[in-house]
Amino acid sequence: MDVCFKATESLLITVEESSVPIHHYLRQPQRLVNAIADPKLMEELSDCLFRLKMRPLNFMNLYHLQPTVILNVWSDSQGQVYLRSQDCEIRGIDYINQRFSFNLKGKLIPNHRQGKTHLEGKANLEITVALPPALWLTPKPLLELTGNSILKSVLVRIKQRLMSQLLQDYHEWCSQYSLEEKLRQNPLNSSVNSSWAS
Repeated sequence: MDVCFKATESLLITVEESSVPIHHYLRQPQRLVNAIADPKLMEELSDCLFRLKMRPLNFMNLYHLQPTVILNVWSDSQGQVYLRSQDCEIRGIDYINQRFSFNLKGKLIPNHRQGKTHLEGKANLEITVALPPALWLTPKPLLELTGNSILKSVLVRIKQRLMSQLLQDYHEWCSQYSLEEKLRQNPLNSSVNSSWAS
């Protein structure tokens, strides 16, 4: 028996613009991935492709799952960011891994209204799985309620991390970017400072 779990989450972040508009920052997908996931659990495969080991999920106190997801994250010239899962593996539980479908889609779009910049985001997560025999007698509505709650908690956790980390990283990036620009524009000063330091 197949069962489908679904969850959706939205977010709205008001941005205090720094020296560099945030859409320039959002053109760097790896920084967004670092903002939504623990860097220790993430591996960069290419500029837009990432392997993310999700935190363990406990389903009905019977199965403890830790999906490993391949994410494709890209942005356009306007700083609109898109995220889509490409593959997912459940290591250690072959029965579920062979009968498991993971689909994550998300977007984050900067909008300018009344002199302020807002980041508007939405994520949809859907999992379809063939139930192991141990769960065949469990009422399907109970399974769906449990599964949907787990997926909702995953998206809420991502949202909370994004809201706490993204703006902090954006302002740190702006400071670094501004410093590098000054050094590029005044290479003589930087070399003089280096000579004095030595």
